[in-house]
Amino acid sequence: MASLKNQAQATADFIQAQGSFAPDLVVVLGSGWGGLVEYITIERMFPYRSIPHFPQATVAGHGNQLILAKHENKSLMILSGRFHFYEGYSLAETTFPLRVAHLLGAKGLITTNAAGGVQTHFRAGDLMIITDHLNLLVDNPLRGMSGGEFGSRFVDLVAAYDSEWQDLAQVTAQALGLTCHRGVYAAVPGPNYETPAEIRMLRGLGADAVGMSTVPEVIVARQMGMRVLALSCITNLGAGIANHPLNHEEVLTVGQTMQQSFSLFLGTVLAKMAT
Repeated sequence: MASLKNQAQATADFIQAQGSFAPDLVVVLGSGWGGLVEYITIERMFPYRSIPHFPQATVAGHGNQLILAKHENKSLMILSGRFHFYEGYSLAETTFPLRVAHLLGAKGLITTNAAGGVQTHFRAGDLMIITDHLNLLVDNPLRGMSGGEFGSRFVDLVAAYDSEWQDLAQVTAQALGLTCHRGVYAAVPGPNYETPAEIRMLRGLGADAVGMSTVPEVIVARQMGMRVLALSCITNLGAGIANHPLNHEEVLTVGQTMQQSFSLFLGTVLAKMAT
């Protein structure tokens, strides 16, 4: 069986064989963030099914293609559609594309998601810049790694989220009139939504928003020395805060409503980033 490094290298070689490309940044587009493609210059697109060793996205609201693009003076590798633990993938599989991006030369990760608000003053349509996280996924993408092929498995996460990029995101959001918070993101396995008691527990633990992704990507990116910016679109309030049942359609609706303004915001941030 091929090692993770060998599989990632084979995938990177496949992408390079279609035309030389060295990304500065890898961007993960979660629900509500797909409109970024309107603000970039697309060079090549690959359906995930055509890429060796790539998983497939199975969740409504997520694309299923890898995009190589230019934006201002940046080369971008964009994952239009992410992979989740609850889809049955291991965390090594959900983060596999980041290994490929690293081998292609990416120095930074911008990862986006749709999240539920844990704090009672949050509102659907708010932006949250992630400053820290709680990993409640009962697994870790580094589990079982011992060869050091991508870095130490004992990764320091004291400053996992880049403070300079957080400041840039906040200034940009304010200039565009977006309601913006900074906060802690709790990652849970899903796919069911949380109970009211679990939301109260998460608030007590220090979480400001909750979702089912992102944290494994951050861990892997930091292992490989990437800078990280992580952004949440608050699409709903957690159970016990909202007075109605939670459903995925609400997430998609709010994400669609905010897509244009959030994508303009993301495109502006990407243009200003120093890598």
